[in-house]
Amino acid sequence: MREWWIQVGLLTVPLIAVYLHIPPPKLSPALHSWRSSGKYFTYKKQNIFYRDSSGAVGSSDIVVLLHGFPTSSYDWYKIWEGLTERFHRVIALDFVGFGFSDKPRPHRYSIFEQASIVERLLNHLGLQNQRVNLLSHDYGDTVAQELLHRYEQNKTGSVLINSLCLSNGGIFPETHYPRFIQKILKDGGLLTPIITRLANYYVFARGLGAVFGPYTQPSEAEYWDMWTAVRTNDGNLVLDSILQYINQRKQHRDRWVGALKSTSVPLHLIYGPLDPVNPYPEFLQLYKKVLPTSTVSVLDDHISHYPQLEDPLGFLNAYLSFINSF
Repeated sequence: MREWWIQVGLLTVPLIAVYLHIPPPKLSPALHSWRSSGKYFTYKKQNIFYRDSSGAVGSSDIVVLLHGFPTSSYDWYKIWEGLTERFHRVIALDFVGFGFSDKPRPHRYSIFEQASIVERLLNHLGLQNQRVNLLSHDYGDTVAQELLHRYEQNKTGSVLINSLCLSNGGIFPETHYPRFIQKILKDGGLLTPIITRLANYYVFARGLGAVFGPYTQPSEAEYWDMWTAVRTNDGNLVLDSILQYINQRKQHRDRWVGALKSTSVPLHLIYGPLDPVNPYPEFLQLYKKVLPTSTVSVLDDHISHYPQLEDPLGFLNAYLSFINSF
């Protein structure tokens, strides 16, 4: 009996070792096309992926898209074409640690660094003196808040913000409820490296599916695209480091909420009310109380945390109505 268990152990150990070093999935044709349509620039030795599409003839407007956690710029693919019909240029990036950008480790990921990357990208594109419209989601909302703070403080090199549209992000730490897996990864201590290495498609899809509405779930192919973007450059191994943004939101609440309260920049919120991370009505009531001059678009009741993917037409129409209102 003892020899049997030894044999099982000898077989199991190499199998686990192989599993923990499994390569990322191959890119789907759609994801490959997305990457092929983009470029890279360098920020402090890190390669940052971005897309920059020329759009509407006769328009001089620029929109910059800031994605959420744990996904990537690919979150915007369903509304990309619609945006190019309205804007002269449509620009999106993968923040460091996300998507096709580099994912260094160890590394102190921070919202401040991501904001600086956006500034450097616009400088790289020769747009440092151009006014831009920011459209953000989730993690990207916090990056947008930091960019807004720098703009309001007239910081050298800050992005010149023409308008800001937020969507389903943890703008207020007190109404933000991270998922259980996020809490484990953020505070898991010695267990975190094990958990991140054991992460797989099925755990990922189940966790992410919980923040989509029951009638707006991604297809299996879409889940695989999201997971592939995470796994590229071993992104699963930096999720715990990136998740420190939750603590940063609490630490810098006054700075980032204060930027929204004091700004004269046109401000809008597109909100999926079924969101378990920023739940209705708690989040929306606080938003309207703290930011009474902001306009708001609440989408259908069944739309959850990823409104640009769950209701791309409703999201796009809400955004264009805002942009055309000033």
